Amino acid sequence: MMTAIPAPPLPAAKSAGRPRACELEARHNNLIETAGQLMLKHGYGKVSLETIAREAHVAVRTIYVKFGGKAGLFQAVLMANRSRFFTASEVERDMRPLKQVVSEFSLQFFDMISAPEALSMQRMVIAEAASNPELSASFYEAGPRQTREMLMRYFARPDIRVQLREDLALELIPTFLLNCVQGEYFGRFLFQPAPQAREDVVKALEQRLDLFYRSVLQAP
Repeated sequence: MMTAIPAPPLPAAKSAGRPRACELEARHNNLIETAGQLMLKHGYGKVSLETIAREAHVAVRTIYVKFGGKAGLFQAVLMANRSRFFTASEVERDMRPLKQVVSEFSLQFFDMISAPEALSMQRMVIAEAASNPELSASFYEAGPRQTREMLMRYFARPDIRVQLREDLALELIPTFLLNCVQGEYFGRFLFQPAPQAREDVVKALEQRLDLFYRSVLQAP
């Protein structure tokens, strides 16, 4: 009489557990991307958190926990777009020659603000600013203020400050640089978009930056 061989035990079922870091990052990025698309499509004031949550497949509570509400989510959309072009740490810690750092940042910044989705976002902010003070405040905090403070820290570095004219107020230099970068072309892009050859854009930017350097750098 043969003894029956017991069947091997079934493998234990894997518990759902917590999502992996890559999955959480993917969900986070999808939420931000979905929010940006819906805000551009419907307008900041007209799209609800419920709509965003439904389209992004998350709970409304998740948005409040992570971002504090719609204003915080909008800021995250702006900062995510900004990080595609440059990060504060990269600029602030860049040890290359000043003109190389500033020129590279300036072209990246110009590309960022003149990208179609950025122009659409800024038109939305302009259109809704009067009826939505929260929107304009959020835009300033996550956009212009972040960039100006980053540039302020860069120009305040001792090795950079020593290259600048001593009679200039340091706090004015970031705004002056950004105005030189944007030039009249940005207003034309914002209100009357017109295609421009890349070489013309770069040449015009270089001319405006030459004015900046002549204005703020110490004489050789």
